[in-house]
Amino acid sequence: MTPEAATAVDPSRKSLLWLVAVGFFMQTLDATIINTALPAMAASLNVSPLRMQSVVVAYALTMAMLIPASGWIADRFGTRRIFFAAIVLFAAGSVLCALSQGLGQLVAARVVQGLGGALLLPVGRLALLRTVPRGEFLQAMSFVAIPGLIGPLLGPTLGGWLVQYASWHWIFLINVPVGLAGCIATLKYMPDLRGAIQKRFDSVGYAMLAFGMVAISLALDGVSELGLRQGGVMVVLIFGFASVVAYWLRAARTPEPLFAPSLFGVPTLSIGLIGNLFSRLGSSCMPFLVPLLLQVSMGYSPVRAGLMMLPIALAGMAMKRFATPLITRHGYRKVLVVNTVLVGCTMASFGLTAPGQPMALHVLQLLAFGAVNSLQFTAMNTITLKDLDGSMASSGNSLLSMVQMLAMSLGVAAAGAVLAGYNGIFGTETAAHTLDAFQATFASMGLITVASALIFWHLPAEVRAAQPAQPEVSGQG
Repeated sequence: MTPEAATAVDPSRKSLLWLVAVGFFMQTLDATIINTALPAMAASLNVSPLRMQSVVVAYALTMAMLIPASGWIADRFGTRRIFFAAIVLFAAGSVLCALSQGLGQLVAARVVQGLGGALLLPVGRLALLRTVPRGEFLQAMSFVAIPGLIGPLLGPTLGGWLVQYASWHWIFLINVPVGLAGCIATLKYMPDLRGAIQKRFDSVGYAMLAFGMVAISLALDGVSELGLRQGGVMVVLIFGFASVVAYWLRAARTPEPLFAPSLFGVPTLSIGLIGNLFSRLGSSCMPFLVPLLLQVSMGYSPVRAGLMMLPIALAGMAMKRFATPLITRHGYRKVLVVNTVLVGCTMASFGLTAPGQPMALHVLQLLAFGAVNSLQFTAMNTITLKDLDGSMASSGNSLLSMVQMLAMSLGVAAAGAVLAGYNGIFGTETAAHTLDAFQATFASMGLITVASALIFWHLPAEVRAAQPAQPEVSGQG
């Protein structure tokens, strides 16, 4: 839906569309603006920039935890109240981030910010679902999805510019005036909608699933950031996996579980979810690793490092129009198997990066990664949801959103652990030693992504795109 098309509807619905779109923009911008600022933040907080992955992990993991409960919370307390609370939490977390005096305080503030960010899109999408006529819903979500593409486009460059010409604190403080305007607009334009039937919330199952996600992520992050010894990491990891397994065993005998095991009776959904998790486990680390590599080992300024991320976003946007024709012609299995290998290989190619190479070579690498990564996200998301009927669509979409954010958290945590391991081998005395560690990390994470192609091989060969790919509104592809 174009702005002109949006004005064709009644004014209140037009205002609601803009409100949800701006909320989504805040979320996606904040998810990317911080990456180019990490070295400057590390210097200000007197920690190594190679230990800053917990700032990214905390935000993504908090969002993954809260997404499964977002629909029930909105149904229970009303869309207006929860959307308002989400903006307040997001703005308050932003202020706390700017005021942080240490890494621990910053991570805690990012958790608060993540609590707000996790509710912005799901609650806004729910409000649109219940107010926009069914025939106009696809257009409405297409309009709302536009900021999800603009946020990652502006985020790294804006973050680098603010760090270089102001200070890193402003990447959080700019959220405050936007948040205040959003609060006023929410009270005026957001309808107060609640669920007609109040379902019982599976609090025990939610606690098991949330604990499992946190424990697994902390185990990976603990290798490099928390200083956990090998035995401690194994204990936390085992508890995490045990909690996730316990959830699924309990869900099989619970009348209204958070996510019903019957969802996995749909082959394309089960393969798509598992493939999403492992494929994104590798590729999700790139927005974190690339700006660090450019600034720490290549000597780039924050602005220059931010500008170098533009080719990824531009190539990703350009690739969207080619996704459906490719899938229609070759089928999901062939596209995903081949493209997953290409994603892994382009990631591994960054292991060849060295000072003195032509700028054009680096831009070409980034363009190639952006294009294949965009195709990967589009194909994975559509194959996961394409065969769900109406009764399963909402639950399946929430599960996919949770897996996407969890994969982002685990991917950054895993990359931090791998980077810390290679730093132990190569040392950190000079920029050359650090560059060796980065090169090995890119190669390792690329191989992890290549391995996930084996998952997509199990898709039926005949499955193809029967219609244009649905617009992606999760913010993760």
